Amino acid sequence: MAKDPYRYFRIEARELVGQLSKGVLALEQSGGDEEQIALLLRWAHTLKGAARVVRQSQIADLLHGVEALLAPLRSAGASLPRSMIDQLLAACDQVNALLAQLPSAEANDAGAADQAGAGDESGALPAQDAPQRIVRADVLEVDALLEGLGEIGAELAGMRRAIGELEALRELALAGEAASQGGRALAAQLDALERRMAGGAERIDRELRQTRDAAERLRLVPVDSIFTTLERCARDAAHSCGKQVAFDARSGQLRIDGEVLDVMLGALLQLVRNAVAHGIETPEQRAASGKNASGRIALEVSRRGYMVWFRFRDDGRGIDRDALRAALAKRGQHAPADDAALLARLLEGGVSTSSTVTELSGRGIGMDVVRAAMGKLGGNARVSSDAGGTTFELCVPLSLAAMEVLLVDADGRAMALPLDAVRGTLRVPREQVVHSVDGGAIVYEGQLLPLLPLAIGAAGRAAHQWSPRAMTAVVIRSRGELLAVAASRLGGVDSVVLRALPPLMTADPMVLGLYLDIEGEPRMVLDPDELGGALTRRSDSEAATPRPPILIVDDSLTTRMLESSILESAGYQVELAASAEEGLELARQNRYGLFLVDVEMPGMDGFGFITEVRADPQLRDIPALLVTSLDTAEHKRRGSDAGANGYIVKNEFDQTAFLAQIGELVLR
Repeated sequence: MAKDPYRYFRIEARELVGQLSKGVLALEQSGGDEEQIALLLRWAHTLKGAARVVRQSQIADLLHGVEALLAPLRSAGASLPRSMIDQLLAACDQVNALLAQLPSAEANDAGAADQAGAGDESGALPAQDAPQRIVRADVLEVDALLEGLGEIGAELAGMRRAIGELEALRELALAGEAASQGGRALAAQLDALERRMAGGAERIDRELRQTRDAAERLRLVPVDSIFTTLERCARDAAHSCGKQVAFDARSGQLRIDGEVLDVMLGALLQLVRNAVAHGIETPEQRAASGKNASGRIALEVSRRGYMVWFRFRDDGRGIDRDALRAALAKRGQHAPADDAALLARLLEGGVSTSSTVTELSGRGIGMDVVRAAMGKLGGNARVSSDAGGTTFELCVPLSLAAMEVLLVDADGRAMALPLDAVRGTLRVPREQVVHSVDGGAIVYEGQLLPLLPLAIGAAGRAAHQWSPRAMTAVVIRSRGELLAVAASRLGGVDSVVLRALPPLMTADPMVLGLYLDIEGEPRMVLDPDELGGALTRRSDSEAATPRPPILIVDDSLTTRMLESSILESAGYQVELAASAEEGLELARQNRYGLFLVDVEMPGMDGFGFITEVRADPQLRDIPALLVTSLDTAEHKRRGSDAGANGYIVKNEFDQTAFLAQIGELVLR
């Protein structure tokens, strides 16, 4: 392949032209900020100098003209007419066009004829109608680099195994008869060699991880890199039809595969033009409606799970339903009565509500572009509209996406959770896990949160064993609610590149996608929303076999209400009795899962209640807990002799321990 003489100039020039275009648009909004003008002059001068170096005199002359336009604006009070903004943007367009015509290594290999044909084709369209491709690294080259890094990672794993073998040899040299002077010398040499190799392996590991992360990101492009193009499109479209438009976009530093962004740019440009042509009113019409003279177009891009959402909204007049029905009738198509179904017909393409054909609208082609983009990416689109404007939501799957994750280990398996869903982590002693009718739970910031094992597959979740001593709980937000997942340990925060699952791979719905570790091994990234779904499924399955209620026997109304409130908030059903005699009558008429009994009551006390229960063949197997303020060894012995399963002292009452003890008895 021939060398590209403009490789670095092309990259620098595109970046500087993009900054110039964005800066000029900002200058139009600010009205002539001196600091902004100085920055634009510096960018223009830098690009002019670079063009001179590579002998691109046309580009250098254009940038010299930009400097001539900007220089007078540095004086205080200088006017900034719209015509000057138009000239500056036109110069940026011309520079982009010249950059597109620069010969490349691929073009030289393909031949001059093909290059000339491509140039003619691109020149047939106005600059704003040809979505520029996102500047990014060559995908095949990046894949080759990643493959090589994977091989290095595998070799590093072998090196670590060799270090382990060296350690074993050193131990052997020190053992038995080998522990002679010669054996000790050999052991010392092996020990020094092991330390050097271990240190080298750690350094290689660190550098390899950093290099792999950097290589992965070469394939990803910041979403906000297309915002200047969209803003420019909105401005030019508004000026062409005598309207005023402000464009606002945000993406939260989201980075996605440039191939996806290329396709989405074309669709979003069409939505911008449609919004200006069909939605945004003229300043006079907006004033008559009580609106600001300048219309507003907003774009919000966000990631939800393994999908990226482009939410596009204008604050115009909304979609004219009557015009849409008329357009459908003209095409011989039935107009649905349902409003949502009617608006969805717009997305089928070929339908226009414009009565005249202009450069921006009238042929119904815009929605064809959007529909084609969704088809190519496997996405979907929906539209809603009211008197306050129109909203399009485009949702497409990601082939790659940069993601901050929390690395966790559960039952010996390395996994990751999206960091934006994590709300906190805590170490939970085994005795603080509350067992309720809905399963395990923990108390977090005053709330009782469901606790799920971080295990994949129904069988894995069923076989999961809680730690005998303590566990790490990760609190996440799932489907709008907080829940906790139990892990063996945390591995820290990392930035990974999320990959789609292979087409033929079947996986648990909890698996959002995969990332590659330093050795090139695939690791799972879990979907927080699906974890919440697993909790719902667990609750539904357990709801099919409802547990019997708990009977509270206590002569104190305050105690009965307090215990009832705690138990009901944990999901238990509760019934109440104000005396031991009333409790016995209820126990012989109904089925209960547990008796919670006060000791000191008028008439029969708690000890007597439990003695009666244990003597009844129908009730003897139901667990019972005594709750009392009597905290002596004698009273505890009496309770145990009567057959109580536990003894809770009121002045030492702890809600977490109370629910944990209840849960263990009810679920046994």
